[in-house]
Amino acid sequence: MRETWTISVPEAGERLGLKSKDSAYAAAAAGQIPTIRVGKLLRVPVAMLERMVDIEPTATKLGASRTRRPVRRE
Repeated sequence: MRETWTISVPEAGERLGLKSKDSAYAAAAAGQIPTIRVGKLLRVPVAMLERMVDIEPTATKLGASRTRRPVRRE
């Protein structure tokens, strides 16, 4: 199994709990979701997204699972 390094903006928005593609692209345009350009594609690096939401990647091998720390909600 191959690990994915980038995901689409709508997928990143979905992972963050955003309700629509439009809100995901708006958050990306505002700099709230980290993005890179790959040709014509706008992609979200998974590692940057994980750091942004304070998820600690523990996988060092391809296909290994990741451990998530609980996110504090106030």
